[in-house]
Amino acid sequence: MKIKCLKQDILDGLQAVQSIVGGKTPLAILSNVLLEAEGKELVLTTTDLEVGMRRRVPAKVERKGTVTLPAKRLLAILRELPVTEVTLEATDGKEVEIRYGASYFKVLGLPKDDFPALPQFDKAMSLAIGRAAFAELIRKTHYAVSHDESRYVLNGLHLVLSGKKVIGVATDGRRLALCEAPARIPEGADRGIIIPTKAVIELGRALERKKADEGEKKAEKKDEEMVEVFLGDTQAAFATGDCTLVTRLVEGHFPNYQQVIPQRSAHKLLIGRAELLDAARRVSLLTSEQANSVKIALKKNRLILSTNTPEVGEAQEELTITYIGDEFAIAFNPQYLIDVLKNLDEPEIVFELTDALNPGVVRSGKSFLYVIMPIRLT
Repeated sequence: MKIKCLKQDILDGLQAVQSIVGGKTPLAILSNVLLEAEGKELVLTTTDLEVGMRRRVPAKVERKGTVTLPAKRLLAILRELPVTEVTLEATDGKEVEIRYGASYFKVLGLPKDDFPALPQFDKAMSLAIGRAAFAELIRKTHYAVSHDESRYVLNGLHLVLSGKKVIGVATDGRRLALCEAPARIPEGADRGIIIPTKAVIELGRALERKKADEGEKKAEKKDEEMVEVFLGDTQAAFATGDCTLVTRLVEGHFPNYQQVIPQRSAHKLLIGRAELLDAARRVSLLTSEQANSVKIALKKNRLILSTNTPEVGEAQEELTITYIGDEFAIAFNPQYLIDVLKNLDEPEIVFELTDALNPGVVRSGKSFLYVIMPIRLT
């Protein structure tokens, strides 16, 4: 194998895939990145046997071939090179020489045949989601995924494929985030899947990175860039542009999330998102692990956030809103409010409340809602 490529191209590709590589693994090959040179590109692949990622970067291929190299070591070398173009040449099946000018590195890898192959998928069982809409869906729901390993089916993002839309749902039992996005789903492909947490994070990064790579380009495109989703019985793949992510699916049945969504609320408040976010952040500064709640009191045209924490202190913020009704108070974990508000875009949200014992609901636009369980007032 012998290629020449821009340092920034291979560096960007390696930065994208190296996060799949774990810190410690019983299999040394899983710490390596597979490099395949063919045609006019270099393909970089990493996997931890649960999640895998493939990224293609442009390259001048003088001699095709395949090698594996330690991913993090290769990344560290490339970051330090003071040049714009590098040459990679495999002198045998395992050793790769990285050259720039009169300088070089020789890096030892492992046999390419030991690298686990990523699964193949039936392209007939595929659907398509707009990249921007899918990135938004993940951003608005990922933070509500449970990290309690005893509740295995909640350790991921539930995707419901139904008709002409995909519904993303995440919950940890104390809050639930739901977001919808339009999709092209073939007839008979309706189903529900659960994407594990690591894959959700990596997919979100890949989609947001793609958005950043586009920069400030204003060129109009006739068709929106799509994410192709390929489904197997126990695995799924997500492909967009030059990046593909493959993951095992979480086994099991996601609970009926519709049962926890309140059908009606006594009060619907229109509130500035940034204003409420800033107030929640400030008041939360005087909470503690033992007393981690913020009280929200509704009074005539006022919403008051407050906390009173023994041995820490107290804080109060007051927002002006449009509200005429009975006075009442409810308490929430402030971080649960902050999480949802900082991941939304709209200038205003609808905050639905009923009483101190029933869940609150945050709505943004027609495609997003967030259910948050209250904390008992003391």
